[in-house]
Amino acid sequence: LEVAIQSGADGIHVGLEDLPVREIREKMGADFIIGATAKTVEQAEDARNQGADYLGVGAIFPSPTKKTAIRITGQQLESIVKAAAIPCVAIGGITIDNMGELSGSGIDGVAVVSAIFGAEDIPEACRRLKEKSRQVRAGA
Repeated sequence: LEVAIQSGADGIHVGLEDLPVREIREKMGADFIIGATAKTVEQAEDARNQGADYLGVGAIFPSPTKKTAIRITGQQLESIVKAAAIPCVAIGGITIDNMGELSGSGIDGVAVVSAIFGAEDIPEACRRLKEKSRQVRAGA
């Protein structure tokens, strides 16, 4: 949080073991964007009730970025999205090849790291990922 404040960031994403969303919301106010991690319906509801603006939900697939991340199933993802009532972003091992498996889940977007930074042509990878994510959001 201190880095976000000092850098003038518009928001922050907090994990399950970071500062509580409520504490950040009280300190930073309504205009500060707060994302929170959720791996269960209960965590999603708690984050929303504390004032989170969006959820990062996952890990969906094995991730080279966070090898010890606890994975959730597609069914768990759908349950969290339905219960959340705030935007949900799927995260964890998402690539152009497996993103289609998220179609119909109700997610609002995806978060990717390795799928971009591991690509030979980063601008092209970004274009392809963006198009594929639009298809997934549309349920295609």
